[in-house]
Parts: sequence; C-alpha cells; structure tokens
Amino acid sequence: MKMENKKVLALLEKYNNGTCTEEENAAVEAWYNSYAAKHSANVIDDDMNEEMSLIWRNVQANKQQIKNIQLNYKRLFAFAATIAVLITAGMLFYKNKTKNDIIRQQVSLADAHIKPGREGATLTLADGKKIALSNAVNGELAKEAGVVISKTRDGQIIYEIQNPTVGANKINTISTAKGETYQLRLPDGTAVWLNSASSLTYDATLHKSGIRSVKLDGEAYFQVAKDKLHPFVVETGKQRIEVLGTHFNVSAYSDETTTKTTLLEGSVRLNDLRVLEPGDQASSQAFGKIAVEKVDVNEAVAWKNGKFIFTSEDITSVMRKLSRWYDVEVVYKGDRPAANFTGAISRYDNISKILSKINYTGAVHLTVEGRRIIVMP
Repeated sequence: MKMENKKVLALLEKYNNGTCTEEENAAVEAWYNSYAAKHSANVIDDDMNEEMSLIWRNVQANKQQIKNIQLNYKRLFAFAATIAVLITAGMLFYKNKTKNDIIRQQVSLADAHIKPGREGATLTLADGKKIALSNAVNGELAKEAGVVISKTRDGQIIYEIQNPTVGANKINTISTAKGETYQLRLPDGTAVWLNSASSLTYDATLHKSGIRSVKLDGEAYFQVAKDKLHPFVVETGKQRIEVLGTHFNVSAYSDETTTKTTLLEGSVRLNDLRVLEPGDQASSQAFGKIAVEKVDVNEAVAWKNGKFIFTSEDITSVMRKLSRWYDVEVVYKGDRPAANFTGAISRYDNISKILSKINYTGAVHLTVEGRRIIVMP
C-alpha cells in the first residue's frame, strides 16, 4: 500500500473517532462532498488512489476551514469504513447504512473455516461406469468402443479416437459437483473448462450427423478447435450456439433465470439467426428470445481465472455463486435484503474472508452454522 494511502486511512480513522483537527475535518468533508457529487456515492476502484491523493494534498496544504458544509455524517462513516476494506482487502462492497446499523450487523466469521473448491469431476461412460477423476491415476482410464480415454500428468482428460465408426453413439458425461471445477480436451482438440455444479454430455467421438455436438448444463468456457467442415454446437435449455473456431463462455445453470453466452474471440451464431461479435453477451430467458449487449468479458470469465467479480449484483445472485463453489447451503430468514454489491476477490480465499467483507457493508447480516450460511436483513 502507498504510504500516502496509509496516512489517509489513519486520517479517516481519526475522523470516525472524532479526533481530527478543524483543518483535517474540513479537508475530509470537502473531498467527500466532491466525490459524492461526481460518483453518486458509488465507490469506483480505479478512482480510489487519485481520490486518496486529493485528500492528502488538501490536508498537507492546510486548506482554509470550509464553512457551512451540508454533510450526511452517517453516510460518511459507512463510506470511510468501506474505503478501509477496499485498500486492505482488495475488495469493495458499498451500501449506505447508518453507523448504528453497521455496528449492529458486524459479526465475527473467523470460525467459518469453509475451504474453496478444488479440481475434480466425475466421468460417466456409455456403459454407466463412473470414474472419479480427482482420484484417478495418470494414464489410460478407459477404452470404449474405438476411443481411448486417458488422464495427463497435469490432470486433463484426453480422448483419442482409434476407430470413429465403432465409437459412434457412445454417450459420455463429465460432471462437476458443487465445489469442483475441471478442464478437459475433447476428441477434436477443443479445450473446455467446466465450472462447479455443471455437466457436459457428448458422443465419445464428438461427431454426430456432420457436426461436433455437446450439451451443457451449468457453466463452461470453450476454446474450440477449428474445423470448417464440422461446426461445433453447444446446446443448452435456452440457446443453440454454433461456431467454427472461437473462444466463448456459456452460463446456463438451471437455477438461473437467464442463460448467457459471452464471446471473447471469433464469432458464433445463436439459434441459427443471430451472429455475435467479440465483446457481445447474448442473454435468453426463453428459447428463441435473445437480447445482446456489449459487456466486460473479464467479468464473464472471472471464474475461470480464479476470481469472483460482482457488478451491482443482488445478494441472491452472489450467494448462488458462493454456494456452488464452496458447496454450502444458503438460508434466508426474513425478507431478502434489496442490496446490490460490487467487488472482486479471489475464489481461493477462505469463505470467511468474503463473508466478512459482505457483512461489513451493513447491507445484510450473515452468520454461519456448519456449512450453512444464514442471510438476514
């Protein structure tokens, strides 16, 4: 952390404790009003260092005390506390709450020793045989009707087709439970990253009726091997995605109201009628109905890169993602809080760190009992 930022945090702590000088009070309050006017009190990570520097410059310059400032002191308390969370934890959640609300809702979550997910999956062969991939040794796992399935030293599943005519119509499914993620390489060389609580079903040879076809339930990131003669098709409950060679993410969880396809590279055709360009995200709440918008693709693939990124996301959506990755149950007591959260944090942190940051906002009250998270307003 920059020394300047450390000094500002100390200043904000003095402000909250009521021990600032008149000049320091004036500088903090003037900065806050200026920032709130620009950003409507929504904290933006990229602006924070600049704003911190502004506070310190105002203090160092010993600005003349500013009179008649109209300031919501309770709101500033919540804001200052949130800055401390951002700088020290690399994560930001903001919700306008009074000082008493924040104090009332802060609880210790240090005992919530729930570890993050890990690499693992189950491969179900056409004959019903199940192979737990996290426990499987490296090397050949199975030989099934013209297809050899093996596990590499780095943990990937590799398909090698020895006789495509024999292996046809042999359906395989690779599935991850809650708290698992896995990477595999399909028979055509396509790389797939499978998120937690997801499954991918496909023919052992991948080819079927002239196309390469897979069915997805959950979320996966695809790097499709190019093959102009055989389009690659991903089918979900609400979308049919056809590509020749590209990188894209599909989120199609059954407990989400919307299926989202986000294109990073190349082009894809949805439901045989809409072509996406890089940066496009197509959302469907029913098959055939598509809404397309430009998005930050980094948010869509954050899970693959080991992060949670939330942008104005409601508490139920945040909790669904945490539930899948940490394999926990989420219980709501009372009305579900109407709170939106923005922030980023590693998926490999203990869940207590994430829950503490959410709790700190004062927007919700979280407690943990075993592997159950209780959410209260």
